[in-house]
Amino acid sequence: MSGNRIFIFGAGYSAQAFAGQNHDFGRFTGTTRSQGKFEALRQADIEPLIFDGTLTPQIEAALNETTHLLISIAPETAGDPVLQAARDTIVTRMPTLRWIGYLSTVGVYGDHGGAWVDEKAECRPVSERSTLRLKAEQAWQALGHEIGWPVAVLRLSGIYGPGRNAFVNLADGTAKRLIKPDQVFNRIHRDDISGALRHLAEGDLGGIFNITDDLPAPPQDVVTYAATLMNVPPPPETDFATAQLSPMARSFYGENKRVSNAEIKATGYAFRFPDYHAAFDQMWASGDWDKGAARSPMKRS
Repeated sequence: MSGNRIFIFGAGYSAQAFAGQNHDFGRFTGTTRSQGKFEALRQADIEPLIFDGTLTPQIEAALNETTHLLISIAPETAGDPVLQAARDTIVTRMPTLRWIGYLSTVGVYGDHGGAWVDEKAECRPVSERSTLRLKAEQAWQALGHEIGWPVAVLRLSGIYGPGRNAFVNLADGTAKRLIKPDQVFNRIHRDDISGALRHLAEGDLGGIFNITDDLPAPPQDVVTYAATLMNVPPPPETDFATAQLSPMARSFYGENKRVSNAEIKATGYAFRFPDYHAAFDQMWASGDWDKGAARSPMKRS
């Protein structure tokens, strides 16, 4: 194992994969808001700590040794909770820090009518959550400029993987095939978030990177492909215009874009799952599609 010390604020689904798949990269410490989640973090080889918006002596001690800092906590109306609690510590009491990663969302681009967007595209977020993400991105980039260390902003598309995918939704009866003409979503397998993080952190690379696969696709096509692999009938098609949806679910369909991943590829990263076909084939063949299933629909962006 290397001498790297990686600290994760918000060690959730993707961050746990990053730690669990990269034992050789260093020692991982991560935070959660609930002690009930400690065992899940330990299973991912993450030393768990509680972060409730204030820095404990244990967190301060871990940050003092940290070489790579990853932030995976959503911003709040008042701002980024990690910056609010730890900005001074990052600037003055992290002598070994050399890289910062921030997990954001392609939602910052807003709606582009199905057109392709890259990292240079105009950001015009629609939802408040995406507006807050964009502000947090800018705050972390400004901090990186101030302290002279690279900040990698990873704009993630809809995350799926073991336990969070169309197989799970079909199995528990929550899968839908909503039809909205010309609508596409972008998606990324959890393991490619892990892989991109390792690639960027290992190379001390900063900048903005879209972490999304090669195939933006209509959501109903994804459900149909999973149903075909499971050898079960797909759910009936439903017209989006007349479907009964929560305001949150309906808001996802208000944004339509195809997100390019050329920038991360240009740094030398090769996607483990370049599209959902490859990922679903692997998950179904390996049988790990329902591993750790949280029984919740796949997030979309």
